[in-house]
Amino acid sequence: MHLAYALQQLINGVTLGMIYGLIAVGYTMVYGIIGMINFAHGDVFMVGSFLSLIALLGLAVLGITWVPLALALALLFAAAIAALYGWTIERVAYRPLRGSFRLAPLISAIGMSITLQNFVQVSQGARVKPIEAIIPGGVQLMNRGGFAVQLSWMQIAIVVITLTILGGFTWLVTKTPLGRTMRACEQDLKMASLLGIDTDRTISLTFVIGAALAAVAGFMFLLYYGVIDFYIGFIAGIKAFTAAVLGGIGSLPGAVLGGLLLGLIEVFWSAYFSIEYKDVAAFSILVIVLIFMPTGILGRAEVEKV
Repeated sequence: MHLAYALQQLINGVTLGMIYGLIAVGYTMVYGIIGMINFAHGDVFMVGSFLSLIALLGLAVLGITWVPLALALALLFAAAIAALYGWTIERVAYRPLRGSFRLAPLISAIGMSITLQNFVQVSQGARVKPIEAIIPGGVQLMNRGGFAVQLSWMQIAIVVITLTILGGFTWLVTKTPLGRTMRACEQDLKMASLLGIDTDRTISLTFVIGAALAAVAGFMFLLYYGVIDFYIGFIAGIKAFTAAVLGGIGSLPGAVLGGLLLGLIEVFWSAYFSIEYKDVAAFSILVIVLIFMPTGILGRAEVEKV
């Protein structure tokens, strides 16, 4: 029974870690180019989950109840509108302050985060929003001492989608013209501009892509947990930022690896110790890792230009 219980917690931890990792990829992409943390990113994830819920309810009203079609349309709607939010955040909160002192965009992003939280609270209400399971069922891996280890179809979908997106964006960054411009802006924004790269467009596209990824994570969060509220973005954003730092901020595989580790730490601590202290355990591990590996697990040391 102990083995079955541990295996179930491993499955739960991997699933949670994949959601964290997908949000952390957005943090990493923005940080890699402009060297700033977009603290409104977690709230874009929250907005994406609400957009997914609104889309699913709207499709049900219109009579579109075939599950694969409804899920695909809801995901496209949420990703498109969230991408628009990401573009707006970059234009309003970041671009006017790009040449300012480094704390100014950070303060602006925190203000944008609070604005999004309050906007959703006022427009959608402060109560939690539940939804019935849309992808029920799964497979039973084992049964020991009356404890059944379940792997749901939703958990499989979360892992597959996250790994597919990681592979796709790794290819995007390493093999495409957009990826080359992103890497050029990451290395030296001013030199990239002098060489003819449209840095404003590249930064805007990075925010748009990161916001769309956050919406995908919000969509999966809604389907997996079945309940959302206006405050989930703050908590998930802090956790995803922690995952990005833990894995090595600036590294796409590191973001997913950090999310995976964070999810496993949280779930196993909750299962075997005290659930009230799971966040303390996760952040303590982060501190320990950064003491001995300041750049994170897969991060690379920055070279100072002189």
